[in-house]
Amino acid sequence: MLRMPSAVATAIDLTSLPAEVAALIARLQQQAKADAQELARRGGELTLAQAKIDKLNFELARLRRWQFDAKTEAMTAAQRLLFAEALAEDEASLRAKLAELQRGLPEAPNTPKAPPRKPRRQALPEHLERVVHRHEPEDTHCPNTDCGQPMLRIGEDVSEKLDIIPAKFFVHRHIYGKWACRCCQQLHQEPAEPDVVDGGIPAAGLVAHTLISRFVDHLPYYRQEPINARSGVHTPRSTLASWGGAGGASLEPLYELHRAFILGCRVLHADETPVPLLDPGAGKTKKAYVWAWARSHHDPHPGVIYEFCLGRGSQYPLAFLGGNGPPGREPAWQGTLITDQYGGYNAVLDAKRYPQRKSAACAAHARRRFEELSRGGSAGHSASAVATEAMQRWARIYRAEAAFSEMSHEERRQARQAVSRPLWEEFEVWLKVQRTQVLDGSKIAEAIDYSLNAWDSLTLHLDDGAVAIDNNLIERQIKPWKLGAKNWLFAGSALAGQRAAVVMSLVQSAKLNGLDPWAYLRDVLARIHTHPNHRLEELLPHRWRPA
Repeated sequence: MLRMPSAVATAIDLTSLPAEVAALIARLQQQAKADAQELARRGGELTLAQAKIDKLNFELARLRRWQFDAKTEAMTAAQRLLFAEALAEDEASLRAKLAELQRGLPEAPNTPKAPPRKPRRQALPEHLERVVHRHEPEDTHCPNTDCGQPMLRIGEDVSEKLDIIPAKFFVHRHIYGKWACRCCQQLHQEPAEPDVVDGGIPAAGLVAHTLISRFVDHLPYYRQEPINARSGVHTPRSTLASWGGAGGASLEPLYELHRAFILGCRVLHADETPVPLLDPGAGKTKKAYVWAWARSHHDPHPGVIYEFCLGRGSQYPLAFLGGNGPPGREPAWQGTLITDQYGGYNAVLDAKRYPQRKSAACAAHARRRFEELSRGGSAGHSASAVATEAMQRWARIYRAEAAFSEMSHEERRQARQAVSRPLWEEFEVWLKVQRTQVLDGSKIAEAIDYSLNAWDSLTLHLDDGAVAIDNNLIERQIKPWKLGAKNWLFAGSALAGQRAAVVMSLVQSAKLNGLDPWAYLRDVLARIHTHPNHRLEELLPHRWRPA
């Protein structure tokens, strides 16, 4: 194979070539020079873009580190929520910028394209209304000018976007026609529907919305007023308060039936929490209490009820559970009561007076005492080895209990006897040994003593499949009151507190039964005035069906 001389390979004498060929070569050389300059410019842009991408990836990685950094554990729950929201916003913003930059980058040559990543998000709920927008070409003939034949529809791509319409006020106009008989002069007209608020303008849906906003979303009336005003509806807070009061009052008969339903369960959870109560005479607030009672965690028909009380003494659970008056006046509740071992329950669990009642202790409370010690402290205190070992034993007990959640009461009892009882017996022996080796008065000694002193109550669930291992169910039902108190600031009066208890008892029970609280409350408020008294139980959350 002949090789061209180097001089010929590096340079071409254009003068020796025909004019047309020389001109073509010159144009090609100029184009190559321009292409080289363009490639150099794009290379600089790509380098800059890659630097920006690297920076964004670094910021994303840093956000992930912050999200799971140990320092976030020192924040309050509210601070962590705000921090998480800010991180989510930042991450979304960075990902949007990253996607925009990556769209401008060319694909690497000879590199197989990776399959597109599908976003990990839940499917939009099927029950939501679908507004269909169809996008079809105006002309369905082939756009190729040499063809122009009608095209055949071979399928479609569907994408769904979630949207919202803010709260929309509307007016129900009821027109009652008047009909008269010319012959006998009789007048006939349909009876007017009863008002949810006597003489008021709100329909059941608006009253339900007002109550849900206050007792589920924790929006005081003074915050609801400007929200409604944005829709052009003037609802002074005094008016909203009157609607809420009237709605709560109409629900009281249902509340009493719900109380009887709760007491119909032989296993109850109980807890109480303080709520500020306005004391106008003193010009400040005083401490009142909400007592919460719930049917067993394992009961197929869940429910919770609240009572607003002025104190925390034993007279309140005595009055609720009955049997505190003369014999025969009121039947005393019988069954197993799960508590946190607060002394106020001792009177209702007196074995001599109430032999048919049993006391079950909360394993979560006993476990927490060890959990605190297993983490150590900030003042140089190291984690307790005994507490760490105890936490491992608690973990084995709770893992076993989690496996029994879907069983029947009898199946759960048998499984606990076979699996859980040996774990508890081994745990008891271990605790007694450890107690002899720790100092009296130490924190770990107090934790061990708490469990050993309540051992019979802690292990009562082993012999009864209907009894839960802990009292976490009722503690979760207490949280709405704690959240609400931060927003309501205080209860205006004992009556206002009890109205709140009425509404929240029904609303929280509706949520426990998987109901939409607004839909439930709206329907009940619309029907309760005309519903037969002997069938009022049909409106209880566990039995309710939409009209």
